[in-house]
Amino acid sequence: MTGTLTHVLRTDAQDNRDRILEAARELFAESGLSVTMRQVARRAGVGPATLYRRFPTKQDLVLEAFMDELGACSAIVREAAADPDPWRGFCSVVERVTVLNARNQGFTDAFLAEYPSAIDFAAHRAGLTREIAAISRRAIAAGELRADFVLDDFMLVLLAGRGLTSVPARYRVTAARRFAALAIEGLRAGDANYPLPRSPRIASRIISAGPLSSTADGGKTPPQCPRSHPA
Repeated sequence: MTGTLTHVLRTDAQDNRDRILEAARELFAESGLSVTMRQVARRAGVGPATLYRRFPTKQDLVLEAFMDELGACSAIVREAAADPDPWRGFCSVVERVTVLNARNQGFTDAFLAEYPSAIDFAAHRAGLTREIAAISRRAIAAGELRADFVLDDFMLVLLAGRGLTSVPARYRVTAARRFAALAIEGLRAGDANYPLPRSPRIASRIISAGPLSSTADGGKTPPQCPRSHPA
């Protein structure tokens, strides 16, 4: 009898935990990390005390909710790093991470540390960003990625891509791929490239990666207005 009761209690506890995580993932994906613990408890259909027993802090809840996304993001970057074609590897990171983030506003917020008090992604974020920097250096050396690319440019793509979460869900992946393709074309090396305005140095908040190539000045190029394309 005692064994049966213990099993029932453990099953109930697991069900509550699963419901909490499902509710947290839905809310973070919809609204980002500004969602409160009380909102998560309400969506999950549990009391605040039950939520805090399972996840004493919001950091605990956010990290657990995003473990799958962290794994997916790590796999994307590892596969790109292993690709013998550095430009193809770079393009795959831009496209696949953009699609991943378009599905989940909260994960983008966490990765970019927009809410640093809500979660500590430092180790995961720094490791992934270093690998992305290495992929970028290889693509620059191959002459495929524009030589004045800096890590901030990748962060800007992620920040701009946050707007994709406002697109209706059924169109979001298609929109994300289109957006990624447009970003990639802007980053491709070519004779028609114009000097870029100065970098905002937002990547320095995430990792000290240094310049990505001898010509990538980390934001020292003065702002210049693009010239008009010839007719």
